[in-house]
Amino acid sequence: MEKAMKDESSKRQKFVELANARVNRALKEIQLIGNLSNKRAYDYTDRDAKQIIRAIESELDKLREKFKSGSDRGSNAFRLEE
Repeated sequence: MEKAMKDESSKRQKFVELANARVNRALKEIQLIGNLSNKRAYDYTDRDAKQIIRAIESELDKLREKFKSGSDRGSNAFRLEE
């Protein structure tokens, strides 16, 4: 039983370690995407912005479902339409 507790503790520690790193990295990347909204530096359309936001929202929906079901489905890469 002690080994099972160590295994669970180890799994928890690994989860916390990876979650902290990955969530912070994702937040930073989202902030960088937000920097693209600077009209003085970039030229984009409302359609471009909507596509970016829709892609991120879609991945968040998939993330919610994964945590609800515990599954690990793959995702598609984002590609801005021209």
